[in-house]
Amino acid sequence: MIKVLLVEDDPMVREVNRQFIERVDGFEVIAMCSNGVEGYDQITKLAPNLVIMDIFMPEQDGLVTLRKIRNANLPVDVITVTAANDMQTIQQILHLGVYDYIMKPFTFERIQQTLLNYFTFKSKTVGVQGLTQKELDEMIHPYREIEEANGNEHTLLTELPKGFNRTTLDKVLHFVKAKKEGVSADEVAAGIGVARVTARRYLDFLEKQNFINVDVHYGGVGRPINHYYI
Repeated sequence: MIKVLLVEDDPMVREVNRQFIERVDGFEVIAMCSNGVEGYDQITKLAPNLVIMDIFMPEQDGLVTLRKIRNANLPVDVITVTAANDMQTIQQILHLGVYDYIMKPFTFERIQQTLLNYFTFKSKTVGVQGLTQKELDEMIHPYREIEEANGNEHTLLTELPKGFNRTTLDKVLHFVKAKKEGVSADEVAAGIGVARVTARRYLDFLEKQNFINVDVHYGGVGRPINHYYI
């Protein structure tokens, strides 16, 4: 479970953000703050994995707070969710090493995609002491290897069959990527909250497009089970 601290001065936006974050499996908002002073204090007390923070806030804005986090070498990742869209602010924030920069207004699908990417990133780095270039590339560019293997870099992202949903496809793919030992359709369905028949349809599509592989596991009783993996 990824522990999230939410820092946002607008109470209505704060509650919407909380609901968005907790709709994504694997994420829990452990505290909410209305400004950077409270936010920094809670980071030191609660040690969250991830801070999702606004930039324009009273008492202490997000930029000052982010600098304090980095100067103190606090082991926390930060995603900024803000209306700031001027290049100077964007560059300052990016230079301070945020995981992502999301501009308001935004959709649930936009923050969901970031959180799914982050979950995959954390799943692959827990307990890891060193990485190869290939492993690092897979984390920083999650689609690159799949796109190159397929030979058409736009197939997965833009050309979906009728009735397929991009968000669901991304959720299925990220779930499979996070489980190196392979997963069944039942496990995918339970993990992302869809029906088994839906999970199987998306898994079969990804397998036919050479984005994932499938092995057949034979048990002692009942039908064989397909296990899918990257």
